Amino acid sequence: MAMELQVNTRRRIRVLVVDDSALVRSLLTRILGEDRDIEVVGAAADAFVARDKIKALRPDVLTLDVQMPRMDGLQFLRNLMRLRPMPVVMCSSLTAHGAEVTLAALELGAVDFITKPQIDLEHELSAYAGELIEKVKAAATARVRPLVDEADPVSGPSSTPTAGQARRPPGTRGSASQTSDHIIAIGASTGGTEAIRQVLSRLPADCPGVVIAQHIPRAFSQQFATRMDGCSALSVQEASDGALIQPGRAYIAPGDRHLLVERDGSHYRCRLRDEAPINRHRPSIDLLFTSMARELGEKGIGVILTGMGADGARGLQQMRANGAYTLAQDEASSVVWGMPGAAVALGAVDRVVPIEQIAAALLSTRPAPMLRGSAVS
Repeated sequence: MAMELQVNTRRRIRVLVVDDSALVRSLLTRILGEDRDIEVVGAAADAFVARDKIKALRPDVLTLDVQMPRMDGLQFLRNLMRLRPMPVVMCSSLTAHGAEVTLAALELGAVDFITKPQIDLEHELSAYAGELIEKVKAAATARVRPLVDEADPVSGPSSTPTAGQARRPPGTRGSASQTSDHIIAIGASTGGTEAIRQVLSRLPADCPGVVIAQHIPRAFSQQFATRMDGCSALSVQEASDGALIQPGRAYIAPGDRHLLVERDGSHYRCRLRDEAPINRHRPSIDLLFTSMARELGEKGIGVILTGMGADGARGLQQMRANGAYTLAQDEASSVVWGMPGAAVALGAVDRVVPIEQIAAALLSTRPAPMLRGSAVS
């Protein structure tokens, strides 16, 4: 009885639903309201109504439509993150424009996004409901920072390493005409699009080849690769099956395909697979990291960034066991410290560092072998 009382009196997550469609507002309200840990405190059809309801209702999390009348979701988010930062889950359409606007929203500070529900596909609503509830709960625990107007002076591309990037693991220099001796593998989920931007934008043009698994829908991954290419000295592209992994290039897994690394003689290539999701994800970070452990051994470098869940933790553990150098984003700079925290708990991590220091740590002299089972920061 005492335990039941404790559960029933636990404070629920207060959510405000903002969408110009009455049907979508009703559906999201119904889905979220069915979870006992969530309370939908209100709904709004546009940004101006939402502004007033935020002040009156003080929600913990906002679901925000990308496209709304009077003021679009992006402008409203920009104002919100300057004046009253709070966790926001964007609700967007699976279109090229929807992808572009959503990725911009993530750069402005939105925690995550979910696609518009397919109201005419009732049989898919159960899976959609689970994803929506999971993302709202994760957002409620996220670390949200105020939006700062001035540009990050180190966020733009640079072909020259900073002082902390001047030294590299042996054999990692090269040009785009050569194959990559060492390869960097990066895995990320919630908050990862911005975290990946911060890493890639600090890497020099002659760094080892980079392969990336980010949990993202298929319609978004090409747009994401294009945005990363524009902010990095590296050449960034969506991975294609059989692509040669070269220094100075980064390859992002397509949103609905697994990405693996495969040795081909003295070369390494991207391999795309269509098997079932692993850890409920395709691409799976675990699958990418496991292929790195198998194919590269000590020539692999693994990085696990912000994200909910534990995808990638066991794969990173295998990489480290096979001699790879492994890094995790620290808790303070992670939006959600689920995946990095799981990797640290498994003893899969050599170093735990803030996001702004990961690029320098990747390119610094590799530390001496450490005792397995303890991470250092």
